[in-house]
Amino acid sequence: MEGADIAFPHLGIYIPSLPKGISIGSFTIAYYGIIIACGMVGGLLLARWQAKRTGQDPNLYMDFALYGIIFSIIGARIYYVAFSWDSYKDNLLEIFNIRGGGMAIYGSVIAAVITAIVYCRLKKYKFSLFADTAVVGLILGQVIGRYGNFVNKEAFGEYTDSLFAMRLKMEQVTPSNITEAMTKNATIVDGVSYIQVHPTFLYESLWNLIILILMLLYTKKKKFDGEIFLMYLVGYGIGRAWIEGLRTDQLQIGSTGIAVSQVLSAVLAVGGIAYWVYRIFFYEKRKKKEV
Repeated sequence: MEGADIAFPHLGIYIPSLPKGISIGSFTIAYYGIIIACGMVGGLLLARWQAKRTGQDPNLYMDFALYGIIFSIIGARIYYVAFSWDSYKDNLLEIFNIRGGGMAIYGSVIAAVITAIVYCRLKKYKFSLFADTAVVGLILGQVIGRYGNFVNKEAFGEYTDSLFAMRLKMEQVTPSNITEAMTKNATIVDGVSYIQVHPTFLYESLWNLIILILMLLYTKKKKFDGEIFLMYLVGYGIGRAWIEGLRTDQLQIGSTGIAVSQVLSAVLAVGGIAYWVYRIFFYEKRKKKEV
């Protein structure tokens, strides 16, 4: 099926046509939005299940969800705009056009954490325990949400001819994300140009799924509250630092050419490991001696 919108040729997977949404009259509901919504609902349900599993009140997480979702969306937009300022500085109203695209997962995570800290203080609840429980829902949302990038044909990596190589119609891809290597290795079928790239959405989704499984398996073996959240910071940070290096749509720090999410991922991973080592080998041992 050479004319497929999206294909994984080495895996024998071909998707003939993949529109960006469902049209109802003159209104279109984007698949991206539907997928993100599914990720949010799935994440909330998993967090409630985790709360029950660990003897907590699931309603605490249901009450948080409304605030967490609203501020996460705002944070995702602020983060994206901040590191793409040149695209918005001459048209400030475009900042509010979320339907036009432009969200960043790290902005969402940062906003969610800040919201959770404030929420826990108001509720007089232990943040580290809350974070351990909520974070499994967060990462499930990321597992599901990455498929929104798939239907939008975005957030992909450089040219590759590996087993998981993904082939896209060049005309359906944002021109700024197309590199010289992609163009050089492009193929033309019936007058249509195709590029072949790393499906980084798939890499990150599968990586996050592995982290989620490990966190769920380790929950009842954790040595201190906050350890599951640390697992997320370290695991996600390591994976994202690698995967971000493959992507061609990186948000960069000014004109340095340095990907901000790659730097942030590395900092979170290294910082998380350092704190984890401190807690296990120093803090916890000292606590036992004092007892």
